[in-house]
Amino acid sequence: MDTATDAAARFEEMWAALLPIGRDPDGGGYRRFAWTPPELECRAWFLDEARRRGLDVERDRNGNLFAWWRPDGAAGPAVLTGSHLDSVPGGGAFDGPLGVVSALAAIDLLRARGERIGRPVGVAVFAEEEGARFGVACLGSRLLTGAIDPSRARALRDGDGRTFADVLAADGLDPDAIGPDDDLLGRVGCFVELHVEQGRALQEPVGVASAIIPHGRWRFDFTGEGNHAGTTRLADRRDPMLPFAHMVLAAREAAARRDAVATVGKVHVTPGGVNAVPSSVAAWLDARGPSDDAVRGVVADVHEAVRAAASSHGVAVDLSEESYTEVVGFDTALRDRIVRTLGGAPVLPTGAGHDAGVLAARLPTAMLFVRNPTGVSHAPAEHAETADCLAGVEALAAVLADLARG
Repeated sequence: MDTATDAAARFEEMWAALLPIGRDPDGGGYRRFAWTPPELECRAWFLDEARRRGLDVERDRNGNLFAWWRPDGAAGPAVLTGSHLDSVPGGGAFDGPLGVVSALAAIDLLRARGERIGRPVGVAVFAEEEGARFGVACLGSRLLTGAIDPSRARALRDGDGRTFADVLAADGLDPDAIGPDDDLLGRVGCFVELHVEQGRALQEPVGVASAIIPHGRWRFDFTGEGNHAGTTRLADRRDPMLPFAHMVLAAREAAARRDAVATVGKVHVTPGGVNAVPSSVAAWLDARGPSDDAVRGVVADVHEAVRAAASSHGVAVDLSEESYTEVVGFDTALRDRIVRTLGGAPVLPTGAGHDAGVLAARLPTAMLFVRNPTGVSHAPAEHAETADCLAGVEALAAVLADLARG
């Protein structure tokens, strides 16, 4: 069996092992929230695969995992790759895990070819990248780089009311120790993340990212008055669902005006009874656009529309920003070097956030994309053909070999 065939077999073996974990048996996608049993099973799978390869395994103070390949004589700042293993509710199979599996397969390929590596190569699994459990995307990489205050992170709560600090402690981590890790970052020279493309812009099997457009998440809290659905006159109601409805429509209209996108995809209604006027509604706005002004403008427009609607219905409204990332332009020299290594791969921006975008504030970072023929992501129909995935492994191996030669 030649090296390419062997690497393909290893990739498919690893992929098959991950596919059942956290999958809805009725075809509703994946639910691998951070530090829940399915995601912990994925983490255990990663650690087992790393140890099978003789890689040095490390868990940092923030719950991120690292596996290091240090061939004899390898020294200097490491080349880091990898991605994440958690998912959004009902997510697809490829978002995150493709980058982790491809990283391990790329190391297999380099070893099989006897590639001379002069610098350590690491594979990262970042914690809570999607923010599906604690509400802040890229939480592990934000803590690592100092992009979020540790005290704020400790106080974050999941849907069951458990704090991030409690979850870390249950996993054997010290919540008081979380935060920036300059020593770890100082051992890394650059980070290259491979990811499934999350749209239809990429026509070739593999592409290179140019930038991540600005994006953020905001929470709107509407407080009205709970009451009986049958005995409370319309004129006497303080129904928080009414300004919430204005919020959804205003988000669509504001995004269209500003050439942006806006989504209201999560809402909590209290008490949630069919025969009760709600007492409160919490709703989350995701906004992304070509510039900071466009995104901030969308949020301001929505807030203005919501305040007017809330006032007319006797409802209080509060707005809080949960996370925001300005435009991230990936390191130009690193990007151009990768494009040359890959013989002129296409370059494209993305509207999706990634750990690579967070690490870009501290390290030269870059991203590779693998073609997604459906253009669907964060949903069960997310897909990449096996041939394209293997092309991604080949591309990542070529990039790692070039960057790690020393």
